[in-house]
Amino acid sequence: MIKLIASDLDGTLLQNGAQELTPRAIRLIREITQRGIHFVAASGRQYDNERRIFDEIKDDISYIAENGSLCIHQGEVISRGIIPDGLARRILDEIKKRPGFEIVVSRQDACYIEDNDPEFVDHIVNVMHNTTKIVDDVRNVEGPILKIAIANMTSQDLLEYLKHLQEMFASEIKVVTSGHVWIDFIVPDCNKGTALKQLMDLFQVIPEECIAFGDQYNDVEMLELAGKSYAMENSAPGIAEHADCVTASVEDVLEEILASL
Repeated sequence: MIKLIASDLDGTLLQNGAQELTPRAIRLIREITQRGIHFVAASGRQYDNERRIFDEIKDDISYIAENGSLCIHQGEVISRGIIPDGLARRILDEIKKRPGFEIVVSRQDACYIEDNDPEFVDHIVNVMHNTTKIVDDVRNVEGPILKIAIANMTSQDLLEYLKHLQEMFASEIKVVTSGHVWIDFIVPDCNKGTALKQLMDLFQVIPEECIAFGDQYNDVEMLELAGKSYAMENSAPGIAEHADCVTASVEDVLEEILASL
């Protein structure tokens, strides 16, 4: 019996750059929670942003934010991971050497960005609707830092630069793609899978009672933990190898689950 469903957002539940859930998705998730199944939004996005997306049902679900650095259920922090200050500074110093990449430093209260690229600022503030603070230099943001993310809005050189960053920092922190233009630095020993395990323990759910959806390398641990997992058809190369099934639509699978109850 299914007791918990966890889904990534961008590229998974939110398709083609969408910033809002479809009415169908809201209806299905509401029905799922009314049937006693826990629903978990699991994203690299900040907690405030996730709650805005799920506004109509925001108090009926649980949240994994910042790629697993923050896990919240009914307003209570279940777990929180922090990037050590020294490591965060070395990462930011290295990124500053490379032009063309915008930086987001995430704390629990807000994400911090610089006012370098009007298109990027507009995307973060007015498209994603993040709780945002603009600073002169993100290296001066005081911790605790939950996540560092960088974006190249043209997606040029992303994979090449990812390899470089992994070679420099992989022994200390996980460095993964989080979309077509994003690279995320995930807190050591924290990911969507570790956060999901915290919720599974809280709800007394075993992996066989859990379903997960994802499309990127920041979803791998969550996909591997769930008893049944779905990679999206538009997933990053290789993600399907970490899942049991492939689907074009989370909503279609949710419909099937409801029909089977």
